[in-house]
Amino acid sequence: MGLWSFLGVGVLAAEPGPRIFNFENDIIPVFSRFGCNSSGCHAKAEGQNGFKLSVFGFDPGADYLALTQEARGRRVLTPVPEQSLLLAKASGGVPHGGGVRIDRQSEFYRTLRDWIAAGTPFGSPSDPQVVSVKVEPREQSLKPRQQQSLRVLATYSDGRQADVTRLAKFQSNNEGLATVDEAGLVTAGETPGDVAVMAAFMGQVDVFRALLPRPEPIASYPSLPEFNFVDGHVDRKLRKLNILPSGPATDADFLRRVTLDIIGTLPTAEETRAFLADDRADKRARLVNRLLQRPEYAEFWALKWADLLRVDRQALGHRRAFEYYQFLKSRLASNTRYDQFCRDIVSAKGPLSEQPGGIFYKVVTSSGAMASTVSQVFLGVRIECAQCHHHPFDRWSQHDYLGMQGYFMQVAFKPTPAGEALVSNPAGKVTHPRTGEVVFTHALGMPTPTEDPPGDRRRQLGTWLTSPENPWFARNLVNRFWAHFLGRGLVEPVDDVRTTNPPSNPELLDALSRSFTESGFDVQQLIRTICASRVYQTSATPNSTNQRDDQNYSRALLKRPSAEVLFDAVCQVTGVEEKFAGTPAGVRAVQLWDSQVPHYFLKLFGRPTRVTACECERSVEPSVAQVLHVLNSPEIQDKLSHEGGRVARLVHRISDNGLLVDEFFLTFLNRYPSDEERTRATNFLRDHADNRRQAAEDLAWTLLNTVEFLFNH
Repeated sequence: MGLWSFLGVGVLAAEPGPRIFNFENDIIPVFSRFGCNSSGCHAKAEGQNGFKLSVFGFDPGADYLALTQEARGRRVLTPVPEQSLLLAKASGGVPHGGGVRIDRQSEFYRTLRDWIAAGTPFGSPSDPQVVSVKVEPREQSLKPRQQQSLRVLATYSDGRQADVTRLAKFQSNNEGLATVDEAGLVTAGETPGDVAVMAAFMGQVDVFRALLPRPEPIASYPSLPEFNFVDGHVDRKLRKLNILPSGPATDADFLRRVTLDIIGTLPTAEETRAFLADDRADKRARLVNRLLQRPEYAEFWALKWADLLRVDRQALGHRRAFEYYQFLKSRLASNTRYDQFCRDIVSAKGPLSEQPGGIFYKVVTSSGAMASTVSQVFLGVRIECAQCHHHPFDRWSQHDYLGMQGYFMQVAFKPTPAGEALVSNPAGKVTHPRTGEVVFTHALGMPTPTEDPPGDRRRQLGTWLTSPENPWFARNLVNRFWAHFLGRGLVEPVDDVRTTNPPSNPELLDALSRSFTESGFDVQQLIRTICASRVYQTSATPNSTNQRDDQNYSRALLKRPSAEVLFDAVCQVTGVEEKFAGTPAGVRAVQLWDSQVPHYFLKLFGRPTRVTACECERSVEPSVAQVLHVLNSPEIQDKLSHEGGRVARLVHRISDNGLLVDEFFLTFLNRYPSDEERTRATNFLRDHADNRRQAAEDLAWTLLNTVEFLFNH
């Protein structure tokens, strides 16, 4: 039947003839199908029970030798294939740590047996190779619990196609919305949204997308106001999903939300009163502009960039780390164009005292790590795993990784009269570790050149990286900022951009990216655009149609502030500053450029150590330990009961219980209390008039432990 009849796979263009085996085309897919070459099995660093395979079959030659020549040849016995250890273990004939993996009656077993009987041929370099795969169907609208079978077609280098569904690997990018089994059967869940299911075979990938609308249609969908272009893109998606957005956020909610989002600081009671009393129609836009000009803006965003770009005192030393942080903060304070900001880091050259962006190369020190970090931070593309093998969920290969690595092979430092300087040294060729092939420097997705580019390669990388035509640059920053302000990225995780993890609203991502690029990569203008949208200004209170939606921006999501922001909020509302080790009095947590300053609260609430560029290093997931700490922490209690703290001062200054309750709510929650809340709180203070100070501390403790205080909403 020819090569394409292997494993009972349907052949779309078969030719008669003897069976011709190819180890990479016929045998490795079986190992991949049953997880034999996964990192949890024989592809572990040390292998499994003396048998080691390459991860995902990236090194067919080594796998072939391990299978046919190691263990004194017992793994494959060509005279009696059924007695080969490969078949005996996989089918349960002898004990196998992985259990029975392959049924003796299956096509997979027959293929392995026939390959062994044929003499275990490796195949020829001229044998056809897989060049692409295609999933059918590509898109489908599914009802809750509805199922959809997928079909995967592989196209080979000679133009032939084959149905490889039974060999493909499948993965859902959101199992809360839909799951997929190993046969490619997709099962929709109960939650509305948009899900992508990846199909991978022989290093090629494709995606099936399913729209999962609410089963109850909305007979008369209302006409919704559009504050800017953002709203139309979100509304069109919600209409398809039969979801209505929540109503508008109150002025109090907007004030608290946008202040935390832009400067990482709570509004004061005085600021809250003034904003709520302001009756100008454009007061929200005015507020955003004021926040962007406050010094806290640069401090807050410098903290976020210090995480990604790894301002690490342990790696850099105190002085270098502080200079690096100051560079980031100064660029943010001056609203440096984002493309220039990136070039100041990626293409830095000269004395570090004059080019502090180059300190990046003192903390990320190997050319491979430089390539993967720059790709992940500035493009949102993860290529690190391609250092050793083909990316399991994307198109990136070792060849692509090495092409990016070449840009950083010239990085070097030397002493000068002006101090240590970043220079560009001559560099040797980059060779593929498995094939020995020379890989010339090239950017992701670009054709491989026939020679390395002349001059300083990083300067050329900076130009390509920040080009308006770059398919990832603007989209990456837009997605990161959208995730920050809306609580979830259009691509999630934000630094895992790939074909098999598409954006939930690609039209919106395209529109925001286009707007950002046309603004001249103006970050503050991007913030204004997002904050001016009706979508951002939507209430967190759900309605009957969107209470299960957390993907499509039909309501504001509760967001737990970062560890530093939350601790600063505790200090602010209690009126008691924290004295951090090794820092002057009055320094706030957000101003701590050194992530190694010891502090239990910051560690407990997920402050990162900055050893990677991954967003996942900073944890914002709530935990039981965090809840118990806020409830029972002696340190927080000391702040609430401090003689010079806010509670003591307010109790002394305000004798009217109703006014005191108002002040507490304005301070902790940035809003006035409801009538019921005011009545209950004033009654509590009245009933404990003999120890009013203690009662006030209890009221403050209660407000500090509410979800409304602990989350940005």
